[in-house]
Amino acid sequence: MTTPEPAYVAVDWGTSSFRLWLIGKDGDVLAERRSGEGMTTAARTGFAEVLQSHLAAVSAPAGLPVLICGMAGAKQGWIEAGYLDTPAALADIPAAAVRIPGASADIRILPGLAQRDAAAPDVMRGEETQLLGAAAALGEGDHLVCMPGTHSKWVRLSGGKVAGFSTFMTGELFEAIARNTILSHAIAEAGAIAGDNAAFRAAVVRMVANPALATSQIFSVRVGSLIAGLSPVDAKARLSGTLIGLEIAGALSLVAEGTPVTLVVSGGLGALYKDALAAAGISPTVIDADTAVRDGLAAGAKALWSL
Repeated sequence: MTTPEPAYVAVDWGTSSFRLWLIGKDGDVLAERRSGEGMTTAARTGFAEVLQSHLAAVSAPAGLPVLICGMAGAKQGWIEAGYLDTPAALADIPAAAVRIPGASADIRILPGLAQRDAAAPDVMRGEETQLLGAAAALGEGDHLVCMPGTHSKWVRLSGGKVAGFSTFMTGELFEAIARNTILSHAIAEAGAIAGDNAAFRAAVVRMVANPALATSQIFSVRVGSLIAGLSPVDAKARLSGTLIGLEIAGALSLVAEGTPVTLVVSGGLGALYKDALAAAGISPTVIDADTAVRDGLAAGAKALWSL
């Protein structure tokens, strides 16, 4: 049996995480590495040193090209990869990759995307590569793509171009409210939100129908625990559903009714957002986020090096 020949290395370098895949000429993953050596750690220990340690661990041949996406291209990262301005064609992303100067191998970092709208300025870094990877499955036409996280991205695609996008601080707001407001008493003893939670789904429905009542509904979490017998788990679910429902309402307000929705997500957030979208009457196409980022890096490598 012949040993598969490596073609390139793909890296997703986040703020607090590092993921590397050694990719063969047939497109298969030959080896994988994951660690907590994200941008914050690598800025102290050295980006080149972190990358080299993982290349050595997977026995990557010297001089193999490396394509990176994520926070390694931020201003505080290895080298700033800048932004493409929206509207931006997904196919234009690879050509804007920035090469690491002085490296013996061809190491490049993909750019982020910027929305330079005075009323709604926004940026993304890393998610654009997931979009590039998801593009083949989405096809032409208009799409609304949800990419959940601490700061969720909702992207408006039209004809293979990013027409615009919006970032929602839902995850961070949930943590801030849950820990630092009067609501902390209502959910202090709550565990994880169980699947198909009725309080969660009802909160989503209320927010999608009437987002103007958001702050009132948030306070009702506290009142519900005081006088309506709302359990800590259901109080937590109600807060989560209120914030995610508000996010969905905001995103839907930016597109035409009936625009198909795609959910790009991995892990526990996937089930939560699927439940939320179902409560809002939406059946999304679901794409695994890990697969999307690898496919996006593969598309970039093919465009750059004709692999």
